[in-house]
Amino acid sequence: MQLEELLAQAKALPSIPRVVSEVMTELNKDDPDPRAISEAVATDPGLTARLLKLANSAFFGLTREVVSVSDAISVLGFNHVRTLVQAVALSSSFKSVPGVNLEQFWRYSLNTAKICRTLAKSLRYNDGAAFTAGLVHAVGDLVMHIGMPDAMAKLDWTVSPLDMKRAEAERAALGYTYADVSAAFALKWDFPEAIVRALKHQLVPFEGDIYEPMAGVVHMASWRARAQEIGMDREGLAATFPDVVAILLGLDLQMVLDKDPSEWTSAGELSAFMG
Repeated sequence: MQLEELLAQAKALPSIPRVVSEVMTELNKDDPDPRAISEAVATDPGLTARLLKLANSAFFGLTREVVSVSDAISVLGFNHVRTLVQAVALSSSFKSVPGVNLEQFWRYSLNTAKICRTLAKSLRYNDGAAFTAGLVHAVGDLVMHIGMPDAMAKLDWTVSPLDMKRAEAERAALGYTYADVSAAFALKWDFPEAIVRALKHQLVPFEGDIYEPMAGVVHMASWRARAQEIGMDREGLAATFPDVVAILLGLDLQMVLDKDPSEWTSAGELSAFMG
């Protein structure tokens, strides 16, 4: 299936929920109104409940309980609330995907997001945008499984979704990869252009005229999260380390390993995320 055909399928590329669109519009203003955000979220009790559950999970490591959306805004700030709303909307938009172990997928994605955040902080990039880019970087994989389950089942049989060679296999079989589809998804959901670019160029962040450091951060973080998910040892890490991208970001293997999450995503955190 051509990329254009896949993206034209309504079932494969879910639309951003109306309430989430309203909240994001408000958050994108120069001076967002906390009350308008709280009122918009309150129109969807399910979203409110899941947002508070996630806010009180290990996701943010808060020391006190968040009891309302307005409380979440005052405790977490607009950037974290943006991440919360996007995360809840994402997980609820992909409730069942043929052939995909969603627990593993979101655990891997959350770990990628956490590593993106710590790497971005150390490089003085926008760590909130990096976290979001990490969280959605592989959502194209879900879109592809929904839109063309038979073709993806065949691909999964030969190269597992978290294999380091997965993107190469997708390009060889289809002519495009999950990165292209993830970028299209982010564009449809009105994510900032910087995040769309980071997703689009995550596999090759520095080549020719392309120079996308945020894509480089996603590249490094997804490599590390994949290695963690498949239980790779130190020798394997050294052998597969993306050294060209690392050099251009000013990193080495130990520097990347030092940015591992203080806690990898737990079952409790995953349950809060998935609702």
